[in-house]
Amino acid sequence: MSETTRRMFVGAAATAAAAVRLEALAIDGGPKTVTVPAEQHNAIAKWPKYGAEERTVVAELLENNRFYQEIPLLEDETKRYLKVDHAKAHCNGTSALMSMFFALDLEPGSEILVPSYTASATIVPMRFFGLVPVFVDIRPDTATFDVDHARRVLTKRTKALVVMHSWGLPCDMDAVQDFAREKGLLVLEDAAQSYGARFQGKQLGTLGTMGMYSYQLSKVLPAVEGGMGVYTTREQWERATAFGNYDLPASFGAASAYRKYHDTGFGPKFRIHPIAAAIARQQLKKLDANNKIVVSQTRQLNERLTALPGLSEQKRRKDTDRVHWSGNILFFDEARAGFPKEALVKALQAEGVRAAAAPYPEQHKFTLYREAKWWHHAPDVPDRLPGCEQVNKTAIRLPLFSAPADELMAQYAAAFEKVWAHREKLRA
Repeated sequence: MSETTRRMFVGAAATAAAAVRLEALAIDGGPKTVTVPAEQHNAIAKWPKYGAEERTVVAELLENNRFYQEIPLLEDETKRYLKVDHAKAHCNGTSALMSMFFALDLEPGSEILVPSYTASATIVPMRFFGLVPVFVDIRPDTATFDVDHARRVLTKRTKALVVMHSWGLPCDMDAVQDFAREKGLLVLEDAAQSYGARFQGKQLGTLGTMGMYSYQLSKVLPAVEGGMGVYTTREQWERATAFGNYDLPASFGAASAYRKYHDTGFGPKFRIHPIAAAIARQQLKKLDANNKIVVSQTRQLNERLTALPGLSEQKRRKDTDRVHWSGNILFFDEARAGFPKEALVKALQAEGVRAAAAPYPEQHKFTLYREAKWWHHAPDVPDRLPGCEQVNKTAIRLPLFSAPADELMAQYAAAFEKVWAHREKLRA
């Protein structure tokens, strides 16, 4: 967005918002602030977005039956995009993670530092290899891996750590890498929510020993289902590939330690569906452009919203380029704003804003980790992690806008400002 366009948006929106703030809240019978028709609202927030390219390539595959060529083509294009030497497509992000844990080749009983604020797929697959999670808190200003807490829970059995780039925001990877080097740990990246984001110019998912991406329907690069693993060494790639692709070890070189398993692999079949690979190839071409639109729209809206007392966003370093997954996450400080989060969400929804509380799983609270029979040795499960609690207490989620939406964003901003103008009433 140009500076001229931004000033026009801010100026026009401020004039309209001044009038809106004088009106009664919609929850009290006043007029709704968001008047963009629902169909237009849906179209602007729609995700994923597939077009003629995806329809054409799927139709061509169904016509010519040359399905399996799509998989190596996707892997080659991924390697060029990420600037990595080794990549393997999988049927989903979970299978990419499971293959990554197998590729570690760690002794059973080895511990891995993991964020509790993540999906179960980031952690649970490690139990099949005798690996044990050690739960790490997140920073309340970023919702990402807290290195200071990781230092406190490190044990002599810890061999690796996993970071998850929450909601598309890069972790502080220099601090993570410094800690890992100091303690001799392998670094794994869960970049399922952050495809296309960069840390100091480098793609997330390529900064550690191994990394993975998800192509699930909601993700930044959606292919309905699918995943990708990237590996630093050929040996890691061969081990991960042999685990879930019994048909490929025969193609490994004569010196490969895994070629001899060409008859069986190691049990699972994790091959990506060729149609998903074909869709992913088309989406990869659009990835940076799609991310740019979403980031620009979110930045435009948040510049206004974060001017309100008590409202902030995930803290981003200037040497990073973030993306957004699933929603625009904001933090609401009830004390500074002067009214409860529950009242905020209800008031915004009445104004037509698609706002919601944004709780995210805290893995350490789930039953599986508290039953020793599922693990090589029982995880040490903390009673509470304050950072996770703080983020879930304060987070709200707005939709992402994947198409230009100046009018809708102006109405969203005006709705927030209207609610803030009535916060004395909402306090009660």
